[in-house]
Amino acid sequence: MLRRKFGFVCCLKLEHEFEKNKILSEALQTLATEHHKLEQSVVKGSSSRSALSEDEFYDAVSESGSELSLSGFETVASHSFEEDEEEDEGSVMLSSIIMCYFRMSLPAPMFSRNDFSIWSILRNCIGMELSKITMPVIFNEPLSFLQRLAEYMEHTYLIHQANASSDPIERMKCVAAFAVSAVASQWERTGKPFNPLLGETYELVREDLGFRLLSEQVSHHPPVSAFHVEGLRQDFVFHGSIYPKLKFWGKSVEAEPKGTITLELPKHNEAYTWTNPTCCVHNIIVGQLWIEQYGNVELINHRTGEKCCLNFKPCGLFGKELHKVEGYIFDKSKKKLCALYGKWTECLYVVDPAAFEAHKKSDKKSGEERKTSKGGSGVDQEEVPSPAADTVEVIPGSQLLWRIAPRPANSTQMYSFTCFAMQLNELRKEMEGVIPQTDCRLRPDIRAMENGDIDLASEEKKRLEEKQRAARKNRSKSDEEWKTRWFQQGQNPHTRSQDWLFSGGYWDRKYGQLPDIY
Repeated sequence: MLRRKFGFVCCLKLEHEFEKNKILSEALQTLATEHHKLEQSVVKGSSSRSALSEDEFYDAVSESGSELSLSGFETVASHSFEEDEEEDEGSVMLSSIIMCYFRMSLPAPMFSRNDFSIWSILRNCIGMELSKITMPVIFNEPLSFLQRLAEYMEHTYLIHQANASSDPIERMKCVAAFAVSAVASQWERTGKPFNPLLGETYELVREDLGFRLLSEQVSHHPPVSAFHVEGLRQDFVFHGSIYPKLKFWGKSVEAEPKGTITLELPKHNEAYTWTNPTCCVHNIIVGQLWIEQYGNVELINHRTGEKCCLNFKPCGLFGKELHKVEGYIFDKSKKKLCALYGKWTECLYVVDPAAFEAHKKSDKKSGEERKTSKGGSGVDQEEVPSPAADTVEVIPGSQLLWRIAPRPANSTQMYSFTCFAMQLNELRKEMEGVIPQTDCRLRPDIRAMENGDIDLASEEKKRLEEKQRAARKNRSKSDEEWKTRWFQQGQNPHTRSQDWLFSGGYWDRKYGQLPDIY
């Protein structure tokens, strides 16, 4: 009798929770539908942004986790919330949903690196390629590089926004914003991701964002990581292979992410390709670590011939150019159609080329005047640039394409992770027995570091590296070649260059004869 009564009470509680979630879902869908027809407003002057822009709303959704499926999320992607009351209501609902389903913190905070000197390891490596150098685990963050690649997808709404547009120039704007947003999570991330083991994999299914991702370490020397992302509605394919070439230059470490990235939009029969900028970590020997991205990024629409050329600017002597991104979208006859500007750590705007160039000319003139009045004193490039200068001056007539979401309050204690990053290594109950044994989430050294056991993490890292070396030696003795499981080398159909392409079969969940790499 008591057992039956207890079961009845449990059923009532479950039904109550289900009803609460249903109400939240319906309210969120209603909120999204109400704003479905609102267009992104044109920014005039340097007016202050509202408490919750459309980008922040969708970014909050994009940081929410992998198992929640709510209709109506996609409709929010390209639209704004104009009224404060509605913003507060939407924010409260999102917070409730996120708190219910996804972790907002790591199990343990990061360790202090103050008592460790990276210089003692790197002083004999100046000018060398660092992929073969064994680094102490204290300089890592509890993610594999394969999981770092998944952070490209934090702002997936920009792909959906591009897909929804009938204008190829509008699509290029969204794709350019997506390319910039893909490196935004690296801001202040001075920890090194774990090098993936050969055969290591990572999957991420985000029903709320409408995609599923698979990555695999397909080569160890050189280290090559391949990834393949597909829309759950077959509305896009995003893939590539990255060879992160690291070099030490005395005071800094430079990471050049060699490899082409491809985004395909089947609805428009379009394919876009580009490469990522170079990332540099400064003050390796002494001082506060800081990061910059620099280099030229060219996005090509292979169907229309339109291009977007972006320049990620190096810091420079006075720190004025730190984090800046500028460029143009050109038609196939090389005519400037629009200018893009912003900072990869903050936001990206688009404006008429004439207005952009007039602003640049005026800014240069006023800068020269300030320089003359101050006497033009220099600044050491390795000093940490002032964060006070870390804002974007908005040119009148500009349109906001993308804005970064605020990081959580505990981010600095959590390796400067975004909420999205904090959820990447979460091993949920429903994943156990489903994901393959090669998945990063099952890697013991990363798990130990995430749990705050630095000694175990160090021991496991050393054990896994030795195991990998022994396996390579055994293959060499028997003339056995390593065979990748989910990717194969082939020609990229758009660039005609060699690439690693998804060979299929992974999502059938038949994982027989996988290597024992852990």
